[in-house]
Amino acid sequence: MTLNSIHSPVDLKKLARDQLPALADELRQFVIDSVSKTGGHLSSNLGTVELSIALHYVFDTPRDRIVWDVGHQSYPHKILTGRRDRMHTLRQFDGLSGFPRRSESEYDAFGTGHSSTSISAAMGMARAFQTKGEKQVAVAVIGDSAMTGGMAFEAMNNAGVYEDLPLVVILNDNDMSISPAVGALNRHLARLLSGNVYSATKRGIDSVLSIAPPLREFAKRLEDHAKGMVSPSTIFQEFGFNYFGPIDGHDLDALIPMLQNVRRLALEGRGPQFLHVVTRKGQGYELAEADPVLYHGPSKFNPEEGVKKSTTPALKTFTQVFGDWLCDMAKADPLLVGITPAMREGSGLVEFEKQFPERYYDVGIAEQHAVTFAAGMACEGMKPVVAIYSTFLQRAYDQLIHDVAIQDLPVLFALDRAGLVGADGATHAGAYDIPFLRCIPNMLVMTPADEAECRNLLTTAFKQPHPSAVRYPRGSGVGTIPSTELPVIPLGQGELRRRSNAITGQRVAILAFGTLLYPALEVAEQIDATVANMRFVKPLDIELLKSLAQDHDYFVTIEDGAIQGGAGSACLEAFSAMGIYKPVLQLGIPDVFVEHGDYRLLMSQCGLDSAGIAKAITQRFPAIALTAT
Repeated sequence: MTLNSIHSPVDLKKLARDQLPALADELRQFVIDSVSKTGGHLSSNLGTVELSIALHYVFDTPRDRIVWDVGHQSYPHKILTGRRDRMHTLRQFDGLSGFPRRSESEYDAFGTGHSSTSISAAMGMARAFQTKGEKQVAVAVIGDSAMTGGMAFEAMNNAGVYEDLPLVVILNDNDMSISPAVGALNRHLARLLSGNVYSATKRGIDSVLSIAPPLREFAKRLEDHAKGMVSPSTIFQEFGFNYFGPIDGHDLDALIPMLQNVRRLALEGRGPQFLHVVTRKGQGYELAEADPVLYHGPSKFNPEEGVKKSTTPALKTFTQVFGDWLCDMAKADPLLVGITPAMREGSGLVEFEKQFPERYYDVGIAEQHAVTFAAGMACEGMKPVVAIYSTFLQRAYDQLIHDVAIQDLPVLFALDRAGLVGADGATHAGAYDIPFLRCIPNMLVMTPADEAECRNLLTTAFKQPHPSAVRYPRGSGVGTIPSTELPVIPLGQGELRRRSNAITGQRVAILAFGTLLYPALEVAEQIDATVANMRFVKPLDIELLKSLAQDHDYFVTIEDGAIQGGAGSACLEAFSAMGIYKPVLQLGIPDVFVEHGDYRLLMSQCGLDSAGIAKAITQRFPAIALTAT
């Protein structure tokens, strides 16, 4: 088999051109087989098989840098760059990351995971090459969805300033189709426009007409008009790029000559190049072609049968609880609007869009715009609910402070994927929301312990005339059944879930935030501790803390977020302000980027399972072990 002989791009370049289609077929099947065993992103990777082959066949990698935007489509790239034998470890603890990672391979030029960053990073590399006097090319591969991110346009606007920048941007467009006739014409024109004849002729005309600027400008307009008749908008040319395409991204006979031409132009100092390729998500696997959303990030499955829905009833996820609540609250309040930055399925908005299409807004991968858009609606009396992953809200922090909080606008942020997220790893972990939210004036922060409380706290937050956030993890909780009503919990009021019977001098109180309440209750049975379900990080239940301080000697705070500046820190600040000085053990996510792996394993590694919590408490407070049952 051809694929088995490929251990690096050096081996790939030894193949004849007519061997590459067969390699593409093998590579595509290998991706399907690998992802079916480990889970991971599938549709997007099947769409980049030929593009990955062509890039490594043409460019001098790793000397030429390839930056994959988001990076969830980089599996073929990983396989071609010496990691084929480790694909069975994909997204597992100590295994391959599901995204490009600099520490994993010299071929991973830039670590990614969030979108719209590739052009900026590649531009920085290209300018570094020029500064050091090196002849190299930086390539950014960006999808059509990622192009909706403002950062991509900021980068292009800046890149156009440098007329000799050795930068190639490849737009991987998988949301449009090309009919055979149009595709052939565009392929011919694109190759012609990037070839030697066109470039030489253009230089000659520029030279001849340089003495007559009006004629040169007229010729330029004529050229743009002619190209515009058979190619998309010249917006990329207006940014200062040489635009070519669109071409079929699955046609190696089209891709390779085009990439050779744009690489040559970039090395010759002809400025930044822009190649538009059209691919199809799920290409080559009929089930994924038919439903690329379902096969975007499947769990393990049988490739012959495809992804099968479980026949056993599953616990409702927090995301589903949110989606149900949103529809119910929208029925109760006509001013509610739902906003998402391109995460309709992931954030649970599918049913809301069906029921309330006029109140549903998907703004694309544009988190900053989503937040300020919500602020604008709130200014006019609407009640926006922004459904967003915790890790993606980080991208709109300035807007959160400047446009929402300073104006004290009632925008509710439903923060999905709070805490660790397992296989997606550090780039997607929602570990930092409590610290970066609770320091903002006017902001309310709530941490439901289970599904029922999640619904109640969403209602509570929605009813407040202030900005608020309700954070909840990926997946399901303990399985509590939410009410069909829309009850409100008193703002800033926690609850005691267990009272210790220990003697004075050995009494410990565990202050639990979020879903870690339940392992805390397990531990409390072992060491006879008091357990408080705090529910609110801000405002904190000061009266509850004061009451517990009267008859407890030790305190433990538990949260599934960063310890530094987190909910435990809020408790320490409150105790200090009240003049209460008791030993406090803070448990949470440590000051490291937690890598990818099974969620339960990662929580155990962080000491946040019941065994880890019990061990930390008895080590920190040896007297507590004496009361263990």
